[in-house]
This record gives sequence, structure tokens and C-alpha cells, in this order.
Amino acid sequence: MNFPYSSKKWMTISLAAVLTTAIGAGTLTAYANTTTTEQTTATEQAKETTMAPAAEGTDVKTDAASEAKATDAAATTTNDTTSKPATSAPVTGVEELTLEKAIAQAIETNATLQTVRLDAKNADINQMLSYKSSADMPSDMIESLAAAKGKYVNNAQAEMTKKLNALQVTATESKIKLGAQQAYYNLIFAQDDLELKKQSLSRAQTQLKVANAAFKVGTKAKTDVLQAEMGLAGAQANLTSAKNAVEVARMDLNDFLGVDLTKEWKVVSSNKQVAPVKMTMEEAEKEAISKRIEVTKANEELKLAQLNVKLIEEYSALSTLPGRVARNNEEKSKLAIDEQKRAISKEVSQAYLNLNAAREAIDYQKVAKDSAAESYRLTNLRFENGLATTLEVIQAEEELSSRENQYQKAILQYNLAVVNFETALGN
Repeated sequence: MNFPYSSKKWMTISLAAVLTTAIGAGTLTAYANTTTTEQTTATEQAKETTMAPAAEGTDVKTDAASEAKATDAAATTTNDTTSKPATSAPVTGVEELTLEKAIAQAIETNATLQTVRLDAKNADINQMLSYKSSADMPSDMIESLAAAKGKYVNNAQAEMTKKLNALQVTATESKIKLGAQQAYYNLIFAQDDLELKKQSLSRAQTQLKVANAAFKVGTKAKTDVLQAEMGLAGAQANLTSAKNAVEVARMDLNDFLGVDLTKEWKVVSSNKQVAPVKMTMEEAEKEAISKRIEVTKANEELKLAQLNVKLIEEYSALSTLPGRVARNNEEKSKLAIDEQKRAISKEVSQAYLNLNAAREAIDYQKVAKDSAAESYRLTNLRFENGLATTLEVIQAEEELSSRENQYQKAILQYNLAVVNFETALGN
């Protein structure tokens, strides 16, 4: 095709057109940038770098893309950094539970105790409603035995009932304290048993590693590896059972305390008692007789029987049939007091003996546990030197695990014996 200009002139015109276009585009872009800058806030100034003149071409686009990627990466890094503390932060809100706090919680929220308190209040109200009219009767208007009983005996009965209701609440509180301590210690020792099972599993895993290493170098047979695998499987099964026991014990404790069954506790196990109780059996019996509600109730019933005899003697005659019955009831009340004292003395004596036996068992079980630990250590050394089989090591480990469990149970039994002894004392 023929052009009106030479090739040199055409090239010059083309370059001029390109240059004019580039300058025009740059001018328009600069104008747009100026207008945008005036309409935006200072925080959006970073965007101007992506609005560079079109004349910069591919390099500008590449830089903008790189900057965008960097910005996205920075945003991602910022988001990740912000979110990490939320996912890695330790669990908060788990309350600590001491023995004292467990008892206080049970006294406050145990359903059985709350019911007993309400029953005692209702009984007091009913008693007041029943005998209010006779209580208001003046003494100088009483001329018969029936009227005297209506005023004095019934009023004494009402006072005794009120006192016994309060004592019944106190006795129930003591039982609730006992139950709270039992549930508390059961959870503690379930957790301790879980730790022992973890240690047993660790020993079984170590034994399997040693057996495999010895088998690979040819110093042990395949049967040693199989026996170690069996020991490991047994340890894993025991660990699973221990975990389940912890959950059951925790649920039992929450149920007794009257709180949410799924509530988690950080149980403080520093309350485990191992020291002997400094009190003789005779001292314990005297303290129990002075505190137990059963003796108080029997004494109140004796006072009521004696009042009935006094009224019959004053307004009638003790020689009558009602008088003879009243005298017999008085004697029965005295016998009931003696019977209660004897029963309490027996209960306290048994609790005292059980307490001492449980305390001695701790010492014996500790010796057995230490011996089993030393036996396991020596058996392991013999195995490493080719003088013992894997089965012997497993048996030694099982014996150690058993002795550790028995030692923990001995401590548990002693703590429960202390609780039973305190309850027998009436504390």
C-alpha cells in the first residue's frame, strides 16, 4: 500500500502520537488522582500508589500487584496473630474446690438438707397453730388434769418439738458434711488413681520400646515383644477405666453438692489426712454422749414424762391408772437414755478402732509399695542384662501398680475413717 508520507516521516508521526497519548493519559490520570485525593481521608492515601500513570505500563501493574499481595499477606498475618491468643489461651473459669468449700457448698445447696430445713419450719408452724389457744389460758383458770395437760404438757411438747427439729437439722447437716467429704475424697483418689494408671502406661510403653530394640539386635525373642504388647494393651485398658471413674466421681460430687452435673472443678488435694487422731477412746465417748442428738432427744422425752407425772400428782393421783402409766413412762424414758448412751459408746469405740487400723494400714502399704518399686527396678536391670524375661518385667510392673493402688486406697480409707469418727462424735 502507498502512503502519502515516507517511512521515516510515518515513524516520526507514530512516535509523536504515542507520546501525545501517553502525556494525555498521564494528565487525565493525574487530574483524577488530584480530585480523588481531595475527596478522601488521610487513611486512604496508600491507594494512590495503585493509581500511577498509565504510561508506566507493565512495570506499574506488576508493582501494584506485588503491593496488593503484600497488603493481603499483612492482613492475613494480622488476623492470624489476633486470633491465635483466643485459640491458645488457657481455659479459665474452673473453680478451685477445697474440702472446706465442698462442705460449705453442700450445706448451702444440698437438696436433702434444704428439704429437712423446710420440714422443720413447717413442723414449728403447725405446733404453734395447734397449741396457741391452750397456751393463752391463764393458770388460775386451770381446774382439771385435762386442762393442765392442755396448757403445760402440750406447751412442753411444742417446745421440745421445736428444739428437736432444730437438732434434727443440725444432725442432717452433719450427715451432709459426711457425704460431701466422702464424695470429695472419692474424686481426689479417682484422680490419683488416674495418675497412677498413666505412670503404669508409661512404664509399659518403655518396656515395649526396650523389647523391640532387643529383638532387632537379636538379643530377645519375638515372644518378649508380644508380651510387652500385651502389657501395653492392659495398661491402656486400665487407663480408660480410670478416666471413666474420674468422670463418675465428679458427677457424684456435683450431684451431692446440688450443682450442675457437668461442672468442672480444680480439686485441691492437700487436705488428705494421714496423721493419727490425738484422743483416747474414753475421751471420745464422753464427747459423743454430750453432743449427740439422740441423747438430747431422750433427755427431752424424760423431762416431758416427768412433767406428766407431776401434773397427775397435782391435779389427780398417782395411784390412778393414768398415774401408774405415767410413772412407767418415766422409767422407760430413763432406760431409753441409758440405751442411747450405750449405743453411742459402742459406735464411737468401733469408729475409733477402725480409725487406728486404717492409720496403721497406711504404714504397711507404704512399705509394700516401696518394696514393689525396688523389685521392679531390679527386674528391669536384669532384663537389660539378659537375665530376665519380658514376662517377669510385666509381672513386676503389675505388682508395683497394684501396691500403688492399695497405698492410695489405704489413705482414702483412713480419710473416710476420720470422717466417720468425727460424725460419731457428733461434730
